[in-house]
Order: sequence, then structure tokens, then C-alpha cells
Amino acid sequence: MSNYQLYINGKWTESTNKERFFTKNPATREILATFPKGTKEDTLKAILAAEEAFPKWKMTPAPKRGEILLRVASIMRKRKEELGQTVTKEMGKIIAEGEGDVQEAIDFIEYIAGEGRRLLGETTPSELPNKFCMTIRQPIGIVGCITPWNFPIAIPCWKLGAALISGNTVVFKPATLTPLCAAKLVEIFEEAGLPSGVLNFVTGSGSVVGQEIVENPRIKTISFTGGVSTGVDIYNKASKLLKSVHLELGGKNPQIIMDDADLDLAIEGVLFGAFGSAGQRCTATSRLIIHKKVYDLVVKKLLKQMKSMKIGNPLNPETDMGPVADENQEKKILKYIEIGKNEGAKLLYGGQKLRDNFIEPTIFEAKHGMRITKEEIFGPVLAILEVKDYEEAIRVANDTKYGLSSSIYTQNIHLAFRAIQDLEVGITYINAPTIGAEVHLPFGGIKNTGNGGREAGTSAIEEFTEIKTVFIDFSGVLQKAQIQEQ
Repeated sequence: MSNYQLYINGKWTESTNKERFFTKNPATREILATFPKGTKEDTLKAILAAEEAFPKWKMTPAPKRGEILLRVASIMRKRKEELGQTVTKEMGKIIAEGEGDVQEAIDFIEYIAGEGRRLLGETTPSELPNKFCMTIRQPIGIVGCITPWNFPIAIPCWKLGAALISGNTVVFKPATLTPLCAAKLVEIFEEAGLPSGVLNFVTGSGSVVGQEIVENPRIKTISFTGGVSTGVDIYNKASKLLKSVHLELGGKNPQIIMDDADLDLAIEGVLFGAFGSAGQRCTATSRLIIHKKVYDLVVKKLLKQMKSMKIGNPLNPETDMGPVADENQEKKILKYIEIGKNEGAKLLYGGQKLRDNFIEPTIFEAKHGMRITKEEIFGPVLAILEVKDYEEAIRVANDTKYGLSSSIYTQNIHLAFRAIQDLEVGITYINAPTIGAEVHLPFGGIKNTGNGGREAGTSAIEEFTEIKTVFIDFSGVLQKAQIQEQ
């Protein structure tokens, strides 16, 4: 077992607090490492280090910043197997998904490093002669990155990579469930040659470390992925300082199966979408909306497939689903299973705790409007609903406070393109599950899923840069835009 420290101004350093917390394997309950319960003072030191490092990092040519990120990706690629095992041991997702988490991080870091040779502005004609107009992107300053536990390597890399290539310095607080993954990631940035103070790492509670990040005026923007209530609290507090805040929050994602769909493909998709990572993805398929003409057949086929799912040790390559992340997740999910039963939803499969942190994949036959069809459970619980036609499917799919991901299975190109237009979400898949985002495309949603920004893809740098408009007048005389000369 390792005892980690904080990483501030290029050095691993002790906290001002002697108290520590531990991270453990949810499958075995083995303690993996301990970490300091960071304090306000620790966080302030990290902020001051980031502030001191910012001017030099900002002036480092963006292609040179990209070279450091490419070294990060190269190191991660060499250690992919080791890092994937760490993800699986600390978070609980099966080993293929653990390594997939790392591969997503590698892909994004390599992608975003290329922005070091772009960071595109725009040029446009002036309304006046002998005058040139353009925009440039500049870093915002110190960024606070607060990340979740369900993608403990990939999501930090989404935020850190985009913030750093843009020329910002960072104070990074990982989820208290997965600090070991985050610490190993910071070690890689250090090994890759990131200058001191550019990335600072503080572990601890949201109420102490997170609050200082949110409320300290030196931090200019906040990037947060997590629960809705926490996101709203961060937004309210940061907005009082007019900070830029980017939020990626929850989802209640529908998969629609139309009567002309390839049913076997659709069922394969929902199994992966609903029970991959034990349903602990913001993009997880939590509602399966089925056309009445194929409803009975889909349910029959789905239940048959469920019987072959292997639940157990996530390090075993044969395992299909591992544990949920911790005891609190277990309690929440089991509570929702009881809510579903009490609401009158018909339990078709699962619903039982197998052992500590292991819950059977669960399927309910539900009515639209039940809590299990409206609220994010964030676990291996799927609600299936019958609809009479496409219009009802879309109405049911959209009737939620979330708007992240969606899916429709159909062979009808007209319905496919209508769904792209009609589904009220940030992401739509045609004949594929609700999970599986690719790093070169924007990721995010609408409604209570977030506040409109996007991570990854061509939008990645937008939350971490300010646009400056530049006018260059080489006429040699005073020209007055919009004012006509007499």
C-alpha cells in the first residue's frame, strides 16, 4: 500500500493536515493507497503556485506545449496495461473497460496536442480600407478541474489536456473514490517534463478543497463533471465572482427500438449500453423504448441474453460486469430497485444484491412517469417501456429533465434523420448504443445535463480560452467605423 502526498509547485509535499483517507478495491475491499485530506491552506498553496507559473506557461509556444502532451500520451501508451489494471482495481469496471478508459485518454491527449499548431481564430474583411481584422485565442488563467470517479483517467485527461494546451495552469481535485488513478496520471505529466506549478494536485473533500477552488477569486474558470445538485451549487457560488463554469452532469438516456430494427443488434447494443461499467456512466442506457409490434419478442430475446452475463471479478477477462463503485452507490441503487417495486413496475430480471458492492443487472417493465423512468440511478438498472409508434417514442424519450445521449435502432432512413432532429439531446446514435463517444467529436448535453458547453472534439478548447478581437489600421489616417464623414 502506498501513501501519497499532494503535488504542488512541481513537488510531492505533505498536507498541513495529518489526517488521511484511503482508496480501496470495490471488488475485494482491499485498501490500495492512502491520501491526505487536503485543507484550504493546501489548496491556496496550489493556487498560488499555479498563479506564479502562469505567465511563463502562457508565453510558451503552443506547439511546445503540445510536445509535452505528446510525451504524456507516449508514456501512457507504454503503461496502458498497468494503468488499466489500476482503473479496474480502484473503480471496479471490467478490465477491457479499464484499458478502454486509458485508451480514450491517450487518444484525446494525442488529438488535443495537435491544437498546439492550430488554436484557430478567424479573419474577416474590415468595412474600412487599409484595415485588417482578426480574432485570436488566449488562455483564461488558472483553471480548477474537479473530476468524477467513473472515468478516472479519461475525464481528467479531457480537462487537463484542453486546459494545458490552451496555456492555462491548473489546480486539479479528483474524486475521493479514485485518487490513485489521478495520482498516477499526475506522475506521468511530471515525467513528461511539465514545468513546476503548471499542474497542481490536491486531494480531499469537496466541502474543503472543492469549495476553495470554486470560491477563490484567483481561479478564473471551473470545469466540473459530476452530479446535478453539486453542479448547481458550484454554478451558484462561482457565478457570484463572474467565473466561467463548465458543467457536465447527469443523464437518463433512451434507446428506441422501432418495429423494423435489427433486433439482435439492438439487444446487443442495450446490453452494452445499460450494463457496461455496471451502468455507472452518464451516457448509460437507462430506458429502453420498444415499438409495440416487436415488444414481446425483444423482451424475450433480451431476457434470454441476460442469463449468459457473467458477474464477478472485473480483472477476469471473461467477466461481463463487475462491482459498483462503493457502499454508497450500492445503497442508492438498491433503494431505486425498491422504489421501482413499490411503484408497481414489474421486475423481469435481477434486483438482488449478490455480495458487497455486487448487484445483479436489473430489468423492470415500467410505465412512463415512474421515478425509475425519470431519475438518474447510475447503476445497472434498465426500465423498458412499450410505445405504439415513432411519435410516442420521441415524446417519451424527450420527457425528462436530462438531455445527454440517445439511440434509435431502425432501418428506415427517414425515421433515422427525423430522430436526429427530434431527440432533445447533445448526442444521438443511429443503430448503436448510447455509449461510445469518440474524442475528436464534441461531448455534452442540454437541459439538466449541463450548461451548454462541450468537452472533447473541436469544442474542447472553448471553455479554456478567451477570444480577443484585433483591429490593425494601416491607413495612416484616423478612420471612424460607422461614422460617415461630412
